[in-house]
This record gives sequence, structure tokens and C-alpha cells, in this order.
Amino acid sequence: MVADVVDGDTVVLDNGTEVRLVGIQAARLPLGRAGFETQPLAPEAHAATRELALGQRVTFYDGGQPIDRWSQTLAHLRDEVGRWLEGEMLSGGLARVYSFADNRAKVAEMLTLEGPTHVAGRGIEGRVVSASIVKGLAYMNFGDDWREDFTVTVAPRVMSLFREAGLDIEALSGQRIRVRGWLKDFNGPQIEITQPEPIDVLRP
Repeated sequence: MVADVVDGDTVVLDNGTEVRLVGIQAARLPLGRAGFETQPLAPEAHAATRELALGQRVTFYDGGQPIDRWSQTLAHLRDEVGRWLEGEMLSGGLARVYSFADNRAKVAEMLTLEGPTHVAGRGIEGRVVSASIVKGLAYMNFGDDWREDFTVTVAPRVMSLFREAGLDIEALSGQRIRVRGWLKDFNGPQIEITQPEPIDVLRP
């Protein structure tokens, strides 16, 4: 039974277990953290999760790794009528897909749910100018100058996931793709992906 709701993606069960809704991330509330401002839509996400989960008896199952490095339980939750909480938050536009290589169950389905509300504003779409693997690290460059243009990278530690999915990164050279993930600044704008699902190969 859900006894409390911490924020848009974290609930507390009546046995005291704190459960993080795996595979998604909602906007953050300060929760007593000094200098941390309420993120846009955080109150709305919190209210939506309270409406969905508080007082509900839930069934939970893991999506891969059941415990994170902070010893927090990670789980997908369904209520008594079968509503999938992660799916409800995504389809309502109050969370984004946030998954890792060791916790990928239902990622493809979650990205589909996220798509109608988020892709137009969050996705990065374009043609791969060159794709290569150097010392195990994969690069997909979207411009001629890799030091300044947008790049997608895949680390050696997760390369086996792409091979298992039949996704040949080097064969993406010249292909038009859409990729979703965290954008950072390293030799220009860059996204590092840890699993194949955030890449959509588009029609020419």
C-alpha cells in the first residue's frame, strides 16, 4: 500500500520501503535541499503521482537492477485496476524516460508513450555524417568538425547491448536518425547513450 508520495517519481509503501519509479524522471522538488529551486512542473508531477498512487495497493516488479547504489528500491508499479504508474506519468507529459543499461525493461514502450508529448521539444534528429569506433568508443558525428558539431557517443562497456540488438553503429553513417538523452558540452554538444532504444533509425 502506498502510504506517502515524496515527489513525482518516488513513493513510500506502508512497510516503510521507498520505491523509485524506475525508468522515468519527474521534475524535482527541493525536499529540504539548500539552494535547490523547484523545477518547472515539479508540483504538478507530485500532485499527479499522489492522485494515482496514494492509498492504492500496488504490485511492483523490477525492470532489471532492483536496487540502486543508494540502496533505494527500483520498480515498475501497477495499481489494483492495472494502471501502470510510469506509463501514466509519461503519457501525461509529467515525466521523461530515464533508463540505464542495467534497467531496460519496457524502455521501448516508455519511449513510445513519451513520444507524443516530448519528442517535438526534446528529440535531436539529423543525418549522421560519419560513424566510427575508436578504441572501443563509438562516435556518430552530425557535422564535419567533431570538435564543435553535435556528436552521439557509445561507451565500450555497453557496446554489447547494441550488438545484441543488431544495431551496427558504423553502418549508421549517412543514415537519418533521432536520438534522445541528456545533452552535455564536451567538444561541442554531445549525448552519450547507454542502450540502443533511444536511437530511432528514420526513413531517408
